Amino acid sequence: MISAGIDIGSTTIKAIVLDDHNQIIYSSYERHFSRISEKLNEILKKREEGPLKGRNEVHLAFTGSAGMGIAEGCSFPFYQEVYATRETTKLLYPQTDCIIELGGEDAKILFLSNGVEVRRNGTCAGGTGAFIDQMASLLNVPVTERDALASKAERIYTIASRCGVFAKSDVQPLLNQGAKKEDIAKSIFYAVVNQTIAGLCQGREIEGNVRYLGGPLTFRKELRNAFDETLKVQGVLPENSLYFVARGAALLAKKENPVVLSSIRDKVNQYRNNENFSYISPLFKDEKEYQEFTSRHNKDHVDVLSLEGYKGPLYLGIDSGSTTLKARTTSVIPSINRTRVTRLLYFRKGYLRLMRRKTKMPLLKALPQLVTEKSLARTPFLSTMALWKPWLILKLPSISFRMLSLLSISEARISNASESRTDTLRIFS
Repeated sequence: MISAGIDIGSTTIKAIVLDDHNQIIYSSYERHFSRISEKLNEILKKREEGPLKGRNEVHLAFTGSAGMGIAEGCSFPFYQEVYATRETTKLLYPQTDCIIELGGEDAKILFLSNGVEVRRNGTCAGGTGAFIDQMASLLNVPVTERDALASKAERIYTIASRCGVFAKSDVQPLLNQGAKKEDIAKSIFYAVVNQTIAGLCQGREIEGNVRYLGGPLTFRKELRNAFDETLKVQGVLPENSLYFVARGAALLAKKENPVVLSSIRDKVNQYRNNENFSYISPLFKDEKEYQEFTSRHNKDHVDVLSLEGYKGPLYLGIDSGSTTLKARTTSVIPSINRTRVTRLLYFRKGYLRLMRRKTKMPLLKALPQLVTEKSLARTPFLSTMALWKPWLILKLPSISFRMLSLLSISEARISNASESRTDTLRIFS
């Protein structure tokens, strides 16, 4: 009787059907985009119309990091993916010493010589297929072109692969400085190699007969070359490597009782309809609440004036960030709040009195360049202190340090959002 194995990973579903002689008669490899039940139902329908047409029963087993939940919910046999991998290895490549597998969000190393030992990553997806996809998006190149791009590289840069955020902080400056995408593409592959070896080997040598498994290693020859060069080995990509784990599940399924074909899809549909997961409440409970929110926030906006016909000075500010470029043009119009100016004048008067007493204090001489109208507006007690008790600045260092932390530049800036202007007044000149 034929057997079927289904390997549901973090990003893909691999399905395979074996005949009585353990030969592949059907295989399927598809991304599920987190819609596992729907995609699995599609695969089962195709299988019933293809190699399983006219059959009533089949030996079935599930495996994979995302396969346990649906297998338990539908009462299907489940085998841990490491066990399934070892089953296929014993049948096809019994002399294998080590298996390196990179998945969508996990990485594993299986040491098969001198006892079986498994090393795998934890909750972080650094150095996996998801990491490679994220870096491809950063380079703005299709994932399918990454391998060809890396083959043209001339140099390798050091890139962190422990976390996609850290890697981005390394890659983005290289792009901004004009580094070639070919070099960065290959550097990302070497970052994945370093993460796998340093994070999983932990001092144990990888040697002997090495096999590569998983989508990233199957589709990217340059990544396999990076492993070969770093480990000083000649790793082998097995035939039908994408279905290696699913094949092991199909082999193990022969030990299980057969399942009625018509019941498989029924159980999957029932599992899909009974899904009940905890979730975060939405920001808005209905459309009315959302409309109230948008109408309330739309009242606060900055009007943008047209430059057409404008005469007078303009000031251009440019913020060149790591990924974006922001520019703003403003005019200068002297319309300062009188109360705030009065506070500044109080401070200036108290400052002059203090200077007559302590003429050699460098801190006091620097105050005109540090004090701003905006800082005094936030801390009006400073102006009063400077006018009546200027010596407190020297007696209470904490006050002076707090004052300095609130100061910015030698100009008082007041933002007028309703007129989309920046008013500037030079206080000390």
